[in-house]
Amino acid sequence: MASTDQNHKLRIDFCGMKFNSPLVLLSGCVGFGEEYTRVAGFSNRDVGAVCLKGTTGSARLGNPAHRVYETPMGMLNAIGLQNPGVDRVVDGILPTLDFDETRFIANVSGSTIEEYIAVTRRFDDSPIDAIEINISCPNVKEGGVAFGNDPDMSARVVAACRAVTRKPLITKLSPNQTDIAENARRCIEAGTDGFAVINTLMGMAVDIETRTPVIGNNQGGLSGPAIKPVALLKVHQVHQVCKAHGIPIIGQGGVTTAEDALEFLIAGASAVGVGTALFYDPLVCPKINQGILAYLHRHGLDQVGQLTGSLSLNQSPVRHTPACGG
Repeated sequence: MASTDQNHKLRIDFCGMKFNSPLVLLSGCVGFGEEYTRVAGFSNRDVGAVCLKGTTGSARLGNPAHRVYETPMGMLNAIGLQNPGVDRVVDGILPTLDFDETRFIANVSGSTIEEYIAVTRRFDDSPIDAIEINISCPNVKEGGVAFGNDPDMSARVVAACRAVTRKPLITKLSPNQTDIAENARRCIEAGTDGFAVINTLMGMAVDIETRTPVIGNNQGGLSGPAIKPVALLKVHQVHQVCKAHGIPIIGQGGVTTAEDALEFLIAGASAVGVGTALFYDPLVCPKINQGILAYLHRHGLDQVGQLTGSLSLNQSPVRHTPACGG
């Protein structure tokens, strides 16, 4: 990490939790927190928090292969929430984690509101520091429509989870919806303490020889640098709703460099998620930390939190519709 005399500049408070750094390792990219501890030179002290893999009530085997496919400037994945179930995570995995090094955030997933409630309640009675609600899961009782694509359903899930835990709740918002700001507003009313913005965009890849989808699930979530411009805009839009309520955001989507992280902070994020970049550079976080510190020094800033929401919009921009290109 950065030199110890500079570390304090990276520390933030997120939903009442003390983070060593604004960087957060994203759910699905580091297993249940133990995968990267085997990488020489990696330390959980370089990050503010680790989001554990999506966890459901019962064990799931996940989707058929292929589950991951590299795309230009990105990656498609459709793992299908493979996990050993919440009891195994709480009883067998959490006791192996070092809570002195960093904060650990559970990721709760489900196919029904009842499942969200049961998993959240189980994590509430555990050492976990906070709970992230993955509302991009399909609601089996509503024909497979994702909870996160409907503000009413999103609010219902947040309210249900809020009722069974006192731990900080972080709602992971999907970009695959009409009005992410309205969804955020409804989730704030329902009791969320923070947001993770954004989850993956839905995409597809086609094998032209077999004329079939490459991904076994036909479609998957697109992550990586290709989605960063979309993610930045969504963070900015959600921040407009959050700033009046003091609700913090983990900005995520395509972060690979310190410059990427700084963009998210300026757009309105309090913390920055790192995910796909870890697959090709497991030691990227110390490099990002160093880059952020260099920026703070160059601009005479004492704390990374001073950057959050510091974006100055252009005055009176020309209002083109998305279809306009000239």
